[in-house]
Amino acid sequence: MTAGAGSQPVPDWLGGLHLEQYCTAFHEAGLTTLWECRRLTTSQLEDMGICLKGHRRRILGSLQKHFPSERGMEEEDEDDKPVPMERTKFRGHVQGTSSECSGSSQSQAGKLQNHNQNIAPPPIPPRHTPNRPPVPFTSQPVTVATTDSPLIAFSLSFLMTVDMFMGIFSLSYSLLSVSLRRDLWIENYSSLPSTQNSIYLPVTGRVLAPSPKTDSTPQLTPVIKMGWLDKNPPQGSLIYQRRWVKLDADYLRYFDNEKEVYSKRVIPTSSITGVANVGDQKFEVVTHNRIFLFRAESDSERNEWVSVLQDMTGPVRARVSNELTLNPMVNSEMKGYLELRGLRSKLYTVVCGDKVFLYKNIEEYKMGIGITSIDMNVGNVKEMDRRAFDLTTPYRIFRSATDQLKDQWVEAMRNSIAEALSNYEVAEKIWAEPDNQKCADCGAPKPEWAAINLCVVFCKRCAGEHRSLGPSISKVRSLKMDKKVWTNELIQLFRVLGNERANQFWAANVPPSEALSVCSSSEERRRFITAKYREGKYRRYHPLFGNQKELNNALCINVQSNDVCETLALVFCGADVNCDTGLPDSPSPIALAVNYGQALQVEFLTQNRNTVKLAIHTEHYMAPPSITHNGFLFKTASMARPITERKNKEEFSRRWCVLNDGNFNYYESDKNATPNGGLKMKEIVCLAVSPPETHGYDHSFEIYSDAERLYLFGTDNPETMREWVKSIAKSFIPQCAEELLQKDFERIGRLRYKDPLNLESSRVGWFCLVGSTLHVCLEDSHGQETIHLQKLLELSRDNEVLVLVERGRTLYIEGERKLDFHGWAAGIERAAGSSGDTLRQQQLTEADIPVIVERCIHYITQYGLTSEGIYRKSGVNSKIAALLEAFRRNARSVWLKEAEQQVDDVSNVLKRFFRDIEEGLFGQHAQNWLTTTAVSDESKRISHYQLLFNNLPRVNKATLRTLVNHLYCVQRFSEMNQMNLHNLAIVFGPTLFQTDGKDYNAGRVVEDLIQHYIAIFHVNEQQLKRQLDEITYIIKLRDNLNPKTGPASGDFICTVYLEEKKETAEQHVKVPASMTAAELTFEILDRRKMTWKDKDYWCCFEVYEKEETERPLHYQERVLPILHSLGTDSYLLVKKHHSMEAMLVYLASKVDVTKHGMLKFREEKSLLGLTTGSFNDRYFMLNQTSLRLYKDVRVSSNRAEKEWPVKCLKVFQGIKKKLRPPTCWGLTVVYESERTEKQEKQQWYLCCDTQTEMREWFATFLSIQHAGVLWPADWVKSRAASRAAPPDARLGNVSLIPLRGSENEMRNSVAAFTADPLAVSFSNQSTRLLDNHTANGKH
Repeated sequence: MTAGAGSQPVPDWLGGLHLEQYCTAFHEAGLTTLWECRRLTTSQLEDMGICLKGHRRRILGSLQKHFPSERGMEEEDEDDKPVPMERTKFRGHVQGTSSECSGSSQSQAGKLQNHNQNIAPPPIPPRHTPNRPPVPFTSQPVTVATTDSPLIAFSLSFLMTVDMFMGIFSLSYSLLSVSLRRDLWIENYSSLPSTQNSIYLPVTGRVLAPSPKTDSTPQLTPVIKMGWLDKNPPQGSLIYQRRWVKLDADYLRYFDNEKEVYSKRVIPTSSITGVANVGDQKFEVVTHNRIFLFRAESDSERNEWVSVLQDMTGPVRARVSNELTLNPMVNSEMKGYLELRGLRSKLYTVVCGDKVFLYKNIEEYKMGIGITSIDMNVGNVKEMDRRAFDLTTPYRIFRSATDQLKDQWVEAMRNSIAEALSNYEVAEKIWAEPDNQKCADCGAPKPEWAAINLCVVFCKRCAGEHRSLGPSISKVRSLKMDKKVWTNELIQLFRVLGNERANQFWAANVPPSEALSVCSSSEERRRFITAKYREGKYRRYHPLFGNQKELNNALCINVQSNDVCETLALVFCGADVNCDTGLPDSPSPIALAVNYGQALQVEFLTQNRNTVKLAIHTEHYMAPPSITHNGFLFKTASMARPITERKNKEEFSRRWCVLNDGNFNYYESDKNATPNGGLKMKEIVCLAVSPPETHGYDHSFEIYSDAERLYLFGTDNPETMREWVKSIAKSFIPQCAEELLQKDFERIGRLRYKDPLNLESSRVGWFCLVGSTLHVCLEDSHGQETIHLQKLLELSRDNEVLVLVERGRTLYIEGERKLDFHGWAAGIERAAGSSGDTLRQQQLTEADIPVIVERCIHYITQYGLTSEGIYRKSGVNSKIAALLEAFRRNARSVWLKEAEQQVDDVSNVLKRFFRDIEEGLFGQHAQNWLTTTAVSDESKRISHYQLLFNNLPRVNKATLRTLVNHLYCVQRFSEMNQMNLHNLAIVFGPTLFQTDGKDYNAGRVVEDLIQHYIAIFHVNEQQLKRQLDEITYIIKLRDNLNPKTGPASGDFICTVYLEEKKETAEQHVKVPASMTAAELTFEILDRRKMTWKDKDYWCCFEVYEKEETERPLHYQERVLPILHSLGTDSYLLVKKHHSMEAMLVYLASKVDVTKHGMLKFREEKSLLGLTTGSFNDRYFMLNQTSLRLYKDVRVSSNRAEKEWPVKCLKVFQGIKKKLRPPTCWGLTVVYESERTEKQEKQQWYLCCDTQTEMREWFATFLSIQHAGVLWPADWVKSRAASRAAPPDARLGNVSLIPLRGSENEMRNSVAAFTADPLAVSFSNQSTRLLDNHTANGKH
């Protein structure tokens, strides 16, 4: 023993033995180093609180190994040997029955033996135990073989009968029913407090098994006393139950009979607070939370039990060990309920370390009341069917079943068996080399498996893929179980090589995109490990590769030295381990190494004697050519957060930068040899080019590393920056993504992404952002793909995931590192928005039409074609400006709704957009369009228009075609809206050409385009007819739904209730067509003279009594349509919305308005008039356009099981009780189809687990349906405004142009148009246009 080892601290020593829990005990005893512990004895360890014999043996064995000269062969302490007691021969004559052995000292055993020396043993038959010789029946003192150690060799199978589990009852009472006997084996301990610890599980950490034993004989705990007692059942029955009771130093247990090895209940002696006589032959055992009543056969026997228990519980409580009060709240491998056949309830089962623990339920698990435990060192697990599996030991087989997670249970129990058989000695030696503490393939910590021929250590998940290679390629062995394999030479070989040095050969050329991580999937591991070890794809090729003779000669020379790394490279590059050396005394490299005394070389060659040669991988990965570049750059200090402010020149430092051989280093000057810092190219994950003049230096770029650091470099020379950016990008972008280097990118790098068809695992892709286009090189794609960000259907961001939805495809981009992901997300969101003021820079649809144009035209077609004076009447200026700003900010998120926007406001937004757009709709050649009107021949004029149209840019062409199509439809319904060709030309001529209204040719062009729409744009007349028929049908349908009534019949009188439905709360209100829910609420509150505070959210609710649901109306929602749809069992109710504040807070904290998660779903089905179906778990995704339903989260791909448009959904709070919802927090959803030819209505139900979850879903629905506005910004001002509003507030003070009358009347009314900044001043032009049209006969 060296002095250095003797000075080893006790915590380190105990950690090596996996007994860290005793560090406190050694510290309190004053033992700080291993040398001070060299003379410890068993009794001293027990006095220190180390009560488990196995742990004492492990400590003493280690001391014996370290200090053989200081310690002799220490004999087992006498107090560890059981002391036999004579048995009582005749139970009828003599009332005492006990079998005792010493638990703490020989004197105590002698005292107990003298106490009963005159009692004759009873005639008890010999005891037969499976796999054990019977105990002979003798009247002489014998050593009693006890079987109450923690349930050794237990065989668990959880679909078993009670009689199989508990054995045959030794007593059979006729008064006990079958159901009572079934329940008796698990007793009710519900009164136990939660502060009591579990009786089995350790306080902290993972349960580590001792070294495997050569036999499976259970280690027996000395029994202090045992015998027959009658026990009162927990139900308080008058009939006592016969029980075999055992008492040892740790526990008081009772069994069905003396042969049974599995207790019915275990009472820790540390929890016993008192023992007392309570009458004839009875005594009580009092614990913290229950009283156990026992009855002996005589008073004398009763007194013996009381005396022994009192003697035992006093000192035990005083020195309770950490292992006797075991904490259940440890990091267990697996825990949950398992089904037991024959029992009406399941058992709560915990797999922890090398044991399986059983509890009646989770409450008793938390309180620490266990039923029994199962040692797994002799167990075996076998799968039986889809639900069941067997846990087998030499004693019993029990079948278990579970509805879910069967594979996880089987794996956990097999891991427990492996833990029980584990030996950490080899693993600790291998892990002594720091490089071996991480998996050689994926980097997982503490790998427990190794390939003894490849000399690499790897984790359990990688071990499975190594086994699939076969033993001829990878000889897989366990560090903890295959102890015989691990010779001293093999252990030393692994310590000399280590994973780092081995990977310098095996993984010398791994591309970053193919490297494994801890979270890699099984398929990724299989592909990587096969390529690495079977194909040798990533190995460092030896210079002699391909020359067999030279490889063999080099091997023969190298085995004479201790360079094992070179030998590994030679062997796995083709050298023959069994080649002929040409030496008679050393015919093979192995014999040559033996002669030179190179034991490690011999071990390595022996392990690879039969290894199959690796394939010659001619297409192995080649590192990119080394890029070299140098020069001066200006650099700021690296940072761990995004750059949000401008960096001045003073914050930059001039550095000499060198890029060479995959390394980027920067120096104080070009004369310094030591770099100030640097980066490896494989560490770079993103390169971003800043816009010019972003910082003090006009041109700058940012480098992001995988260590979450950002480096900013700048220069005043654009060419210098461009050369650096290209050189750095070439150095870290792989060959598969080289196409991206040809782009003039703003940002380039790698990100993780998920495909909708496989959301479980993420893959690596290379991304390049250029303007509004994202170029992508995905892992399995051929070539690059292009995503036009301005044409996305949806762009949302949820935590660290960016969702890009285009037609037919969804891409999920993940943020593996927050720093560079935030930059990517901001850049993509910025590129997806409007990037300028020209048409091509707007957010576009798939047809290259600006989103603002498409949505305005769609809204007006839907709601405004019958509006008199559409496009001529002015709207509300403030609303127009706000709506236009919302479109410019993010047109994709703006949804126009009839209840929120007025037709005239939307029409003026469209006109203002075309007036303000840069370069106009007709572009730079607008003058050519204006001069075309001078062509008198109609056919030639049409041809000229066609030529000009074909020369327009792509976006301008699509937009013009769409706008003229819309105006053509408007004038076709001029008998209703009074907007004929002439009126539309007056409005849109100056608007589209952005003139002041003095050039009448602008109106002529618009009139020609509309009048000759079919010829100029080559329109299919059948399609146009079908479009007009659809519009006619929409108008008729709207007329039927909203019939026009006279002024006298426009109001509707209804009953509204305040706070609750009762007669005293009734209010009869006159509801005009324009009344909103907010106005109705104000009127009800004013009538009752109600006062409120700022945080009082008064709302009008739509209540359905039959469905037991209610829905808060949006404050801008019109009340009259709701009243028309109400049935006899529904009504309107004004009350406080108590959840509104929480909903507003939740929505304010969200980055985007989307939500997804698991909900319990039930669809309303009708079968012969009866509702059918039940609630099932389904995965829902809610975005700005639709609600999608998937069967589960793993198949949430682009193909949803069901999908509904959000605008067609009406969401109510509550579910009717007769459906028996699983929770009380539910939503009733009604879907009404928009299709007029087939009205479809569906109703279904969603249940949430918590009220908060329901509130979040409901808030998200409302936010999407109402464009994020759930409540007015100033509720008090809104009320004041509603009081002062005129009867028809929609038109305000706008002067309207008369749409009927003579031409003179129309001319005189044009002055009203000029008051509106959106209108065009036509005071002079209109007269000329009208006169001109009159002369030509076209008016």
